[in-house]
Amino acid sequence: MAFFDIEGYEPVWLSGLKEIRRAHGDRLRALVGKRLQHVHLTWYVKYGEWLQDAPVVLDFGDERLEITHWKFDEVSLTWNTIDPFGKAEWNWGDPAEPSPLRWRQDIYPELSALEGQVLQDVELLESLYKGVAGSMVALGFVFPGGRFTVFNAMDENGLEYTEPGEDYRKHSLAG
Repeated sequence: MAFFDIEGYEPVWLSGLKEIRRAHGDRLRALVGKRLQHVHLTWYVKYGEWLQDAPVVLDFGDERLEITHWKFDEVSLTWNTIDPFGKAEWNWGDPAEPSPLRWRQDIYPELSALEGQVLQDVELLESLYKGVAGSMVALGFVFPGGRFTVFNAMDENGLEYTEPGEDYRKHSLAG
């Protein structure tokens, strides 16, 4: 069974700046200059909230980046495996149940405001915290009209819309 029963999605867990940069640095860098179409989040219908455990999907038209944080320092970055338009809602494999999950693009106005803007930089944000999440890496996306960061919120995804604080060391991939 696929992760969260999302058809075609199988996360590949990585940890640490070097491992993430080696596996995905070039492809992340290639996103710079592309226009953000949408950010898709999984909406848990029953509770009326974002399901933070499921992937955050950044749609750049010809490329879709899927980000999922897990445990304390693991992240999966996959590419073009989730089609939020082809299967906009799903039911965790039980067709008798109403669909409890659906992809949405309109949950946070901060993300919606960035749609249509050209990506200026991707930042790998290395956690300087030396505790249990010491090798956590967040991903920052910088646009002319703002930014957002997808980070590990202790075994799930979190979103921030401000400049990263002193807890991170920035590694720009723009060049």
